[in-house]
Amino acid sequence: MSGHSKWHSIKHKKGLIDAKRGKIFTRHANLITIAARKGGDADMNPSLRFAIDNAKKDNVPNANIERAVKRGTGELKGAAEIAEVVYEGYGPAGIAVIAECLTDNKNRTVTNLRTAFSKSGGSLGASGSVAWMFERKGVITLNIEGKNADEIELLVIDAGAQDIERDGTIMYVYTVPNALHAVSEKLKKSGFEAEKAELQMIPKQTVKIEDENTARKVLNFMDAIEEDPDISNISSNFDISEELMKKL
Repeated sequence: MSGHSKWHSIKHKKGLIDAKRGKIFTRHANLITIAARKGGDADMNPSLRFAIDNAKKDNVPNANIERAVKRGTGELKGAAEIAEVVYEGYGPAGIAVIAECLTDNKNRTVTNLRTAFSKSGGSLGASGSVAWMFERKGVITLNIEGKNADEIELLVIDAGAQDIERDGTIMYVYTVPNALHAVSEKLKKSGFEAEKAELQMIPKQTVKIEDENTARKVLNFMDAIEEDPDISNISSNFDISEELMKKL
């Protein structure tokens, strides 16, 4: 698929490492808090239900989930307000980057990001500077190991998917944003539980990174951004081949 988000594939493959970094519970709690602003009943609020489902798949404790819901509905008094902020810029080798943040301190967040971009030789840009290179899509991640991939593809298309991409035993199902919940539910009823179901910014075109040193700089930069606890999602338009990834 043209415009494949290589970074999301890399993150998925090293998910066990990411889970040890300590930020995963905070990220899920903030996503639940944001979703709960539209209502604390998960049966009536699809966004909240998906946020909770994704949190449970990453083993977030029920107590953390309940507290995040109460924070979103305003039942948890004295909690700092969580704001959704999006920053754009260019990283090493001129790759375009969109950093979606959930933060209780915008000054801290932008300072940390500006530092990370500068250290990589890149820079933060104005709003809209790189957003035109991406489009928002629903992305459902399925593990198809031991299953008939062709049958699953037919099922996925019938469920309303816009596009499909396979990466070994992982299948990425793409939908228009407002169809993410419906397609995911249809697949679940057919016996296919998604590992992830979320909205992502997908690049319309990618920038191939073919030099080993440059590729290492790109990955180190993305790792540094990813480690920031205020980051909820990062998207970029770089593409590193599987052969080069193995060398790295």
